[in-house]
Amino acid sequence: MSSSANIYVDNGSYNKLLSYLMGLDQPQLEEFKICLQSSQLLLGNFQQIPWANLKAIDPTNLLCLLSEYFSERQIWEVTLSIFDNMNLTSQCTEVRAMMNEIAQTQGSQDPSQEEPEVPEEEKDHRRRYRERMKAKILTMWDNIPWPEDHIYLRNVTEKEHEGLKSLLYPNRTGAQPQTIVLEGLAGVGKTTLAMKVVLHWAEGFLFHQRFSYVFFISCHKVRDMKDTTLAGLLSWDWPDSQAPIEALMSRPESLLFVIDGFEEMDVPSTLDESPPCKDWYQQLPVNRILFHLLKKELVPLATLLITTKEYRTNDLKKLLLNPWFVQIVGFTEGDREEYFIRYFGDQNKAKKILHWVRKNESLFHFCSAPMVCWTVCSCLKRQMARNPHFQLSTQTTTSLYVYFFSSLLATAEVSLSDQSWPDQWRALCSLAAEGMWFWKFTFAKKDLKHRHLEAPVIGSLLRLNILRKVSDCEDCVTFTHQSFQVFLGAMFYVLRGVRGSIGGPPKHQEMRVLLNDALADTNFYWNQMALFFFGLLKRNLAEELEDTLRCKVSHRTTDELLEWADELESYDLVSSCFEFLRFFECLYETREENFVRQILSHLLEADLDIFGSLQLQVSSFCLKHCQRLSKLRLSVSSAIPQTELTFNLETLETRPHSKIRQWQDVCSVFSNGNLTELDFSNSKLNAFSMKKLCCELRNPRCKLQKLTCKSITPVRILKELVLVLYGNHRLTHLNLSSNNLGIPVSTMIFKTLRHSACNIQYLWLESCGLTPLACRHLFLELSKNSSVRFLSLGDNDLSGVEVKSLQGPSEMPESSLKELSLEKCNLSAASYQDLALYLTSTQRTSRLCLGFNPLRDEGVRLLCASLTHHECALERLVLWFCQLGTPSCKYLSDALLKNKSLTHLNLRKNNLRDEGVKFLCKALSRPDCSLQNLDLSDCSFTAEGCQELANALQHNCNMKILDIGSNDIQDDGVKHLCEVLKHPKCALNTLGLEKCNLTPACCQYLSSVLRSSKSLFNLNLLGNDLELRGVSTLWKALKKSTCKLQKLGLEKELYNIVKGELEELQERGSFLRVKCKWDFNDLEDKWWW
Repeated sequence: MSSSANIYVDNGSYNKLLSYLMGLDQPQLEEFKICLQSSQLLLGNFQQIPWANLKAIDPTNLLCLLSEYFSERQIWEVTLSIFDNMNLTSQCTEVRAMMNEIAQTQGSQDPSQEEPEVPEEEKDHRRRYRERMKAKILTMWDNIPWPEDHIYLRNVTEKEHEGLKSLLYPNRTGAQPQTIVLEGLAGVGKTTLAMKVVLHWAEGFLFHQRFSYVFFISCHKVRDMKDTTLAGLLSWDWPDSQAPIEALMSRPESLLFVIDGFEEMDVPSTLDESPPCKDWYQQLPVNRILFHLLKKELVPLATLLITTKEYRTNDLKKLLLNPWFVQIVGFTEGDREEYFIRYFGDQNKAKKILHWVRKNESLFHFCSAPMVCWTVCSCLKRQMARNPHFQLSTQTTTSLYVYFFSSLLATAEVSLSDQSWPDQWRALCSLAAEGMWFWKFTFAKKDLKHRHLEAPVIGSLLRLNILRKVSDCEDCVTFTHQSFQVFLGAMFYVLRGVRGSIGGPPKHQEMRVLLNDALADTNFYWNQMALFFFGLLKRNLAEELEDTLRCKVSHRTTDELLEWADELESYDLVSSCFEFLRFFECLYETREENFVRQILSHLLEADLDIFGSLQLQVSSFCLKHCQRLSKLRLSVSSAIPQTELTFNLETLETRPHSKIRQWQDVCSVFSNGNLTELDFSNSKLNAFSMKKLCCELRNPRCKLQKLTCKSITPVRILKELVLVLYGNHRLTHLNLSSNNLGIPVSTMIFKTLRHSACNIQYLWLESCGLTPLACRHLFLELSKNSSVRFLSLGDNDLSGVEVKSLQGPSEMPESSLKELSLEKCNLSAASYQDLALYLTSTQRTSRLCLGFNPLRDEGVRLLCASLTHHECALERLVLWFCQLGTPSCKYLSDALLKNKSLTHLNLRKNNLRDEGVKFLCKALSRPDCSLQNLDLSDCSFTAEGCQELANALQHNCNMKILDIGSNDIQDDGVKHLCEVLKHPKCALNTLGLEKCNLTPACCQYLSSVLRSSKSLFNLNLLGNDLELRGVSTLWKALKKSTCKLQKLGLEKELYNIVKGELEELQERGSFLRVKCKWDFNDLEDKWWW
């Protein structure tokens, strides 16, 4: 195969960034997002990220979003700037160190520098060692059994050398990484590359100036070795004398360790607890020695070159220090084409076959492994020779593997009775399945004996290239390619029999676990096993297996699958990361429409990213059978043609374009009579495909109620939505956020809102780049005959807009608008005056969000004047991060004394201090104060403010939810609150104390409340150092039958301490849950806008 640079390099930078973002708690993450909106902290003219995209995003998607807007270097700079602004000192130190490390790769170190003068005796040592290593690698190479008709593609030596250099010298200049990981799928050439590095060094062609010694360690070979030392391990390959350990120790920077097959190693659960090892002569199990080597405790200055299958990459990242990952992708497209042409000898036939393989994206991807190319080519060649009418278009990946094995075994010469053969075949499949469960790919003689596999069968499988001997392990065998093991492992679950492969649960239960793992996991081999498993349900393939292998296929399998699918209804599949597209791929592999219709009748929601032809194909096949689907998120970036017909130059025929038909099938689900929610955000559509979609949304059978279209490309296609707004009276929710609508699109949509046929009641236009002119036009249309009752204009610059225009002319009928969010709209002073007038008009507005605006105390003064007006019907007011101070609290308190409608008030992230809280409490202490939900988190007050709140709550029986997190109230503050919480008339059911600098001492006060309170159901203690003794104190109260608490926020390490006791409580009927991330019971309270 080509061993040059078919690679993808990752220096681990993004993983480091992600770890920093995931290390932030919820308040810190929110602060980070707010800082991303500050031009000062963005360090230049960087493009600002729309707030609508940022505000509810998780750390993983936040990093993806940052990558869309900034270069890698810019992300590091912005992160450092924001961490510095947030006073995260330790994180700043780590980020600076990482940035310096990245910068050092641009230094002046020359990797080809001359090595120092070496004594003659040492030169002789090196010469003999190189000869030994050359012989070792060539012997290993010669012992690899390749099929006779396999084609080996070899690069010319010069290019091969350049490719190998790129592995160990990825930076053309400057410092080179000391730990390089070659990762990739099975069979793409990782071990081949590693062996060639050693071989070319031994031959003196490469790396001889940088490395004095290169050691090749096969993880499989050393896995079962007896305990030894590092010195003893290195002596194994030394020719006829003791290794010069002292000389090696004196120049560790000149050593290269090639560690092949990390996936063969088991990581001990106690590895983190084991003391570091720096002694070359300390006797340890070999895997321990390798782990200390990987962690750079042993020989820290040496260079490591490690190969691993990609599913073990995360395990490696936990061990390695600043690794440089190189993804080996195997055959390029050109390599694959050359392989097919040379195998078939007929260029036209080869290109025709390759054209079909390309259309099967999964199979084409597998062909990056040379042995899969051989499998496909040899199978097709046999099928075409046996059947002149063989149809490529009807083949699936599974059918090719079925025909491959059946054609090989049809010619096998095995001296077994017909009765023995089925048992042997089941034994082989069971061996393959067990290996998949335990990631075991090499099988010793005892493994084969345990499965009762007979020598004639093993010999035949070796001759047929289904199995091959392992070059560095006597009496060990492995499957010639891992896909063979995956296929046979999948076959185990369709053959008759009830016994599982691992000796525990029965086969059908193993099958369920396999599917649940495969459809919620990114592991390639589980995914492939699930694909084969479904593909083997195809009737003609089952018959082929029975005829050739003389093994009966279980007819219960489809029934068991339907039972498994029936349980999907009870799971929240989206939040549990269920891979819907992978599931659809598996169903498409069966081509059994009746079965697919039955199994999809249980699917109620789906989340699909259609980014290529395969995804469009499988989605079109499956969605048309999802008759009960009610929620669908659909992101489309696959190119859909503009025209319905395609012209074939070879046949001169015109026929419907397959992608148009597939898109039509996808759209058909919109009118299935059950779909009520559709989100096709982040889609790239042309006008033609958008019209098709909108036609289905106008269908009288369409019952869609909620439509989300965020970040659509190009924006102009949103004009087609006018057809839907006119034609679908059931549609009540429309979200067009994160689209720069412009005048033409916004004008068309806004005009439609006043039409009597339009029934939109909830409208989101956040981060839409609306101009003052567009906003005035919107307000004018809404003041006419509009059904809109909720409007969010967050993150649009309304500094030049007269908000009073929302009221419309006096002769116009009253607008239905009741709920308005103007979050982060850069409102001017005049806007607050307008809003004050607006609230006292006849609009009867019930909810208003002005968060993230420079409202300041004067703006609050103007608003509060309207709050006391008898016409004001406001129920919820959000003023988070509005630069408010103590005076604002006085204005709000005076207003609350007179206002009887306001029940929810959010003042989070304002500098109110103790004095401000004291002012608020004048109103809160009144028994007739109507406020029920108060958010004072991150408002810079102390225990003194808590004392005021406690005094107020003694007289207030209406307050239900109080959040005072991220304030320095300490234990004394909690003590004050607990006094009132024990009062029988206290109605508080939710208390937020996150990040309040609490210690274990406060748990005594809280425990007394938990034992006696009849109202407290939710308590958030996240971000506090309560320690084991604090949690133990709490737990004594939580176990009492009088405790009513249902949700407790605790740090993960504290939760792990009490997890077992919590499960016991729940078994006894307790409703208590422990949350490591807090979300209020009523999500609407937190995110109603």
